[in-house]
Amino acid sequence: MATVLPGSEPGLTIGALDHVELPQVSAWAAKEGWNPGLCDLDVAWALEPEAFLALRLHGEFIGVGTIFVHPPDYGFMGLFIVDPAHRGHGLGTKLWTYRRDLLMERVGHGGVIGMDGVFAMVPFYERGGFELAYRDLRMEGTAHGLVDPDVVDLHVGGPDVGRADASEAGTDDLACVDLARMVACDRSTFPVDRTGFLGLWLTRQGVHTVGIIEDSNIVAFATARPSQVGYKLGPVVADNPGLARRVVGTLLDRIDGHPVQWDMPEPNLAALSMASDHGLHESFGCARMYLGGVPDIDIDRLFGVTSFEFG
Repeated sequence: MATVLPGSEPGLTIGALDHVELPQVSAWAAKEGWNPGLCDLDVAWALEPEAFLALRLHGEFIGVGTIFVHPPDYGFMGLFIVDPAHRGHGLGTKLWTYRRDLLMERVGHGGVIGMDGVFAMVPFYERGGFELAYRDLRMEGTAHGLVDPDVVDLHVGGPDVGRADASEAGTDDLACVDLARMVACDRSTFPVDRTGFLGLWLTRQGVHTVGIIEDSNIVAFATARPSQVGYKLGPVVADNPGLARRVVGTLLDRIDGHPVQWDMPEPNLAALSMASDHGLHESFGCARMYLGGVPDIDIDRLFGVTSFEFG
């Protein structure tokens, strides 16, 4: 059901997005140069269709914003677009404020909301209650890597998959691992357990995920997903820079010659150095901001942000 915004011009409403409108959202994002992953929106929709809010003027779809919830109490204000023909009239501010307030309701008292916003808008977001934590930088170029023989392809399975001792996998074998071990590796780098999200994110068509397994535990993994142009990396998680370098090198070899974008937290200097060593250059960036307090995550283990749109 659409909500009429008080004090707004007649005919302005915010309501649920219709699934048939997803291609328009993707087209808008591509036009902005955001190069969305081919399956990013499908993953979000499959998990939480109510995360997509449509801004309409007299019934015309003119804007969209996402408010994705990672249960139980972490939200992310992601994709946010107003059709250029309708900008400059304060409509985007109304949509932004509405979705912030609705997301606060959904995560509940004591919940935390994150977002990646463009640098120029940081003062606006701060007035809306967010505080700056650090910057996320996009490194971009052409993928070229070097295979490490001890890095294996990871295939996420269900609870009954991969129970064998994966440390016995040969260097040429595919390691079939259970999702719980992937989540365990990821857990310190994200505010909450995101089993459901990663279960879909890592299994979409065309996605490459590689990792290192020691004593039956995943100690590093990296993912590349096909995008409208080339590939995007993320997440990239590792116990130390040496492990990260090995999985990233192997992953980049998997997509050798393709355009690649790698988003990373600026405080992780080892990740920045790695990107430079692979010939990638900074092309874009966002301010990582939080409402409700900055969560305690291990930036030193986070070498690649999953998505500017969904956390």
